[in-house]
Amino acid sequence: MEFLSNNISTLIALVATGAFAGILAGLLGVGGGIVIVPVLFFVFQGFGVSPESAMVIATATSLATIIPTSISSIRSHNQKGNVDFDLLKRWAVFIFIGVLVGSWLVTRVNGTWLTGLFGIIATLSALNMLFRSGKSALFQSLPGKAGQATMGTSIGLFSSMVGIGGGTISVPLLTLYNYPAHKAVGTAAAIGLIISLPGAATMLILGQSPADAPIGTFGLVNLVAFLCIVPLTVLFAPVGASLAAKLDAVKLKKVFSIVLLITGIRMLLQLFL
Repeated sequence: MEFLSNNISTLIALVATGAFAGILAGLLGVGGGIVIVPVLFFVFQGFGVSPESAMVIATATSLATIIPTSISSIRSHNQKGNVDFDLLKRWAVFIFIGVLVGSWLVTRVNGTWLTGLFGIIATLSALNMLFRSGKSALFQSLPGKAGQATMGTSIGLFSSMVGIGGGTISVPLLTLYNYPAHKAVGTAAAIGLIISLPGAATMLILGQSPADAPIGTFGLVNLVAFLCIVPLTVLFAPVGASLAAKLDAVKLKKVFSIVLLITGIRMLLQLFL
């Protein structure tokens, strides 16, 4: 009876995660991975999975969920003309190289390091939303070829290592260089596909399931979590977009950034507990 109760509770948590991630994606333009990874990290530990194993499985599973949601998001943003295909052509190879290196590292390094890296990225992202939102750009245009190559590679590397689609890093980075905000969000959706598809595939094929992995884990991807999260994320993204027109998105973004800051700090504390 306790086993059944625990499994039902976990399924409810996974479904709620998908719905919440979808609403946030539509409402605030925040990538689902920044929500999905920490939730899966703690849910898997509730199943008796070690923090190290929980983090690598959460990372790989999050990337897998981003594949279908990014495809849906690309279509929506492209209809509005907000996907910069010229930028994607320049960056795609470098992002791809970064993803291959990052996803390979996930299959090799201790999950504790990934937890710390996620905590750092989540904390910096939250601070950026709190204090830099609406501020003027620091640079007037994107850097030269070498600078953009470095940006693309870094986005692919760090995003794949923590299971996020790239928007968390690429949007603030692009807007820092005076890049139009709406195009940054739309282009980030396409960057998410370039990151998630090869990243999830690499972790699925090369990753070895830990001995304490939850049921339904193949390589490092948990299929049960994937099937629970994806339908709700896709379903609730339009709901978030509709709410954005009715609610004060600026205030909501500040609330979310505080929650994200607390989550990032909590993940960092895992290194010392």
